[in-house]
Amino acid sequence: MAAEQALVDRARAGDHDAFRRLVERYEDLVAATVTGMLGPGPEAEDVGQEVFIRFYEALDQYRGDGGLAPYLTRIAVNRSLNALDRRKRKNHRLRSRDASEGLTEPVIDGQRDVEAFDRTELVQRALQELSDKHRTVIVLRVINGYSTRQTATLLDVPIGTVLSRLHRAQKKLKSLLASHLHDDAC
Repeated sequence: MAAEQALVDRARAGDHDAFRRLVERYEDLVAATVTGMLGPGPEAEDVGQEVFIRFYEALDQYRGDGGLAPYLTRIAVNRSLNALDRRKRKNHRLRSRDASEGLTEPVIDGQRDVEAFDRTELVQRALQELSDKHRTVIVLRVINGYSTRQTATLLDVPIGTVLSRLHRAQKKLKSLLASHLHDDAC
């Protein structure tokens, strides 16, 4: 913790190498959080970069309470939720425009061999179908390994809310994965 704070202090003083070392130390955690929330791809990469830009801009406000990992995770979750909101607005505008132009969604052939799917892809696909609040709890608790108490603190909700969301999210995720496996086997 002292070594981490020393790097933060050096980064505040303008030491770019210290900031680079902080990024290297936490980029996997941030990537796991953002990818869990948004799925893999350029959007997740952009949001991951936004997290570190935001951290750099807020270095002077960082107090060090609770460590850097939860602090960066909170930024990652918030930036991911913002990206999901932008995605929803964009999709809504596109659907509205398509509806007014008489366009329909293409039908995707369900005859895919389950063996062709990577398990990670199946889980990511199912995660993206969860509500934002349920996906966030799964990412923090299951993917990032935060405790229930830490997750509650990060999300600023009661522990009971985390437990409830986690239970519902796991139930829904199990159902979605079973459905995807069934759909892909047909």
